[in-house]
Amino acid sequence: MNWKCTVFNGMAILAMALHFGCKETTVNKDLRNDVETELEVGDIKKIKIEKKEEEQIPKLKSLDGLADTLFVRLADYSDDFAYDLRYATENNFLKAKVYDCAECYTRVKTARALLLANKEFMDKGFKIKFFDCYRPNDVQYKMWAIVPNPQYVANPVKGSIHNKGGAVDITLTTLEGEELDMGTDFDFFGKRAYHDNLDLPRNILDNRLLLKETMEKHGFWSIRTEWWHYNLGIASNDKVANFKWDCD
Repeated sequence: MNWKCTVFNGMAILAMALHFGCKETTVNKDLRNDVETELEVGDIKKIKIEKKEEEQIPKLKSLDGLADTLFVRLADYSDDFAYDLRYATENNFLKAKVYDCAECYTRVKTARALLLANKEFMDKGFKIKFFDCYRPNDVQYKMWAIVPNPQYVANPVKGSIHNKGGAVDITLTTLEGEELDMGTDFDFFGKRAYHDNLDLPRNILDNRLLLKETMEKHGFWSIRTEWWHYNLGIASNDKVANFKWDCD
């Protein structure tokens, strides 16, 4: 029996024709070329999409070469911190939102020390979470009006190290984001928040000690009445600042 090759549109008929020994026709060649061309164009589109997505990933900046006293936004230099910036909310002892938006700024030298401290914490399975960072001096005046007690709030005339970009209020979380128990909430004004209060469960004392020893190792020092507050020692002589960061 003589078989005649009939060309239909579709790869299934092409396969049947080849099975019975028919020569590949010009139309079949065109069909194959169309498929190959479509695959090639698809790959190019895929590469373009992947490249576009890659370009949208923000590039972290480097602190190299920056002056120590320059103010920087910490999130531009690391993705490894957590934030709960309370003064951009009403969940604080002022019961008022005093920051237009939640941002964490510090001096460059403070940022460098924080990056090193956080690396050590992360090696142990934890990371730093910020409650407050640089604080404009205007906000310090508002705090002083509510709590005019230098044991808890620095006199705004002299200024806080927060106003100098050298202090942070922090806690620790696991790498999954669960806060370690420090015994009180942030901005708790009472003896339970004191570093020298040892009448607390062992796990709370251990958590505070981990925070304190690691921060001190990287140039920070604590204050007696607040387990969350840390000053960078070399920042104490910097000038009080009052700049406001931009909000998108």
